[in-house]
Amino acid sequence: MACSVSQAAAVEALNGPEEILAERRLAFQARRDLVVDALNAIDGITCRKPEGAFYTFASCAAADRPQGSGWHVAVIGGGAVGIACALEALRDGHGVTVIDPEPSGGKQAASYGNAGWLSSHSVIPPAEPGAWRKVPGYLRDPLGPLALRWRYLPRVWSWLLRYLWSGWTPAKLERTAIALRSLLENAPALHARLAAEAGCPQLIERQGLLQVYTSRAVFEADSLAWAIRRRVGIDWLELSAEELRQREPHLHPRYGFGILVEEAGRCRDPGAYVTALAAHAAACGARFVATPARAFVVEGGRLKAVRTAAGDIACDRAVVAAGAHSAALCATIGDRLPLETERGYHVVIEDPEVAPRGSFLASDVKMVVNPMDGGLRAAGQVEIAGLEAAPDWRRAEILRDHLIGLFPELPRSIAPERIKVWLGHRPSMPDGRPCIGTARATGDVIYAFGHGHVGLVGSARTGRLVAQLLARREPEIDLAPFDPRRYL
Repeated sequence: MACSVSQAAAVEALNGPEEILAERRLAFQARRDLVVDALNAIDGITCRKPEGAFYTFASCAAADRPQGSGWHVAVIGGGAVGIACALEALRDGHGVTVIDPEPSGGKQAASYGNAGWLSSHSVIPPAEPGAWRKVPGYLRDPLGPLALRWRYLPRVWSWLLRYLWSGWTPAKLERTAIALRSLLENAPALHARLAAEAGCPQLIERQGLLQVYTSRAVFEADSLAWAIRRRVGIDWLELSAEELRQREPHLHPRYGFGILVEEAGRCRDPGAYVTALAAHAAACGARFVATPARAFVVEGGRLKAVRTAAGDIACDRAVVAAGAHSAALCATIGDRLPLETERGYHVVIEDPEVAPRGSFLASDVKMVVNPMDGGLRAAGQVEIAGLEAAPDWRRAEILRDHLIGLFPELPRSIAPERIKVWLGHRPSMPDGRPCIGTARATGDVIYAFGHGHVGLVGSARTGRLVAQLLARREPEIDLAPFDPRRYL
């Protein structure tokens, strides 16, 4: 005889049809698994799924671990963004392993060959209203400032549509500018701090950046972009032809108007800078593993390891900062993100006869000029052709010719051995905003890639943001505009 309601229910269940028992068992098992997965998603708590029982015991052994300390973090990617993330994770007391088959600061990295601009005013995405009208020209002219290779068009078509849509209206443009401003504000100061800590303060200069125009009228034709910059808090000085000449006496006299953004800065050698930061990270305890990452080992919603070509590397957290190679990793845990590569070129003239006093962007040829420790660098060009296509070195030759044309005192013919060329891959999202946030499959994997044209300048704050995400602290800026889920 049953002495309680629960006992009476048990008697009825045992005397009832077998299929009802099987149905209830599956229901209780599903509830148990739901609770176990939820517990495993909480930092510091682990919980095993018991066999043959509908209850479980959770281990809270790590729950009292101080917030932001003690995790083993695998940083996938040793470029500017990855190393900044590694340094900030080390600052918070984490153990760090950097996984990259190539050396930090090497020629393969986008951060090695970029323009070296710490342009906190680079808040306007590449696609602006009306950009769709230029697409036929991009396809017709393989050597224009922005070019699309015909053969690659079927693979990049959906990305291109999103790219154009992101800047379809001034309102869309301004929303991205507001977001990028929060990411880039005070970036030169953040880089100066990192450089000082790494023992290379001379590589970061904070003397402003110039944009030069042939006339004020040409500048005013770009009024939408500059008006948005003004609204997001960017100020500048206007330079007359005479003031421009005093500042840059060797510049071609065709330039009659200039804009000086005093808050911005530059890097004298991006490759050497990232190399120095990586050496500093190693001195602070980071381990470097020269192998490609392949996938993640995730169990019960928790990261267990990063799977590499050399075997699994056990870790508590992982940061995907692999630049243009990040998309394939994200896909292994179910996040298919529209990352594309904007191929960029540079040319360097070693031991130039003349050079500017500072760095500037020549608006008519859409090219940045930066006097660096290794020579006079000109960087620019956007080529949409994917990761595998062979370089078109004619594009570097165009940069060389533009560079010589900017300075009448440079010889028209320069010995080939004094000219160095380079091709790199900017990792770009269609809307010009990087992905900074967690994976859907597990909060233990953090994305930090897709910075496009602002990878170097944006790397310092990105590292800080990633450290805040690792520690579950409130990020210092609103990360909603950078959330990877905007594409998922």
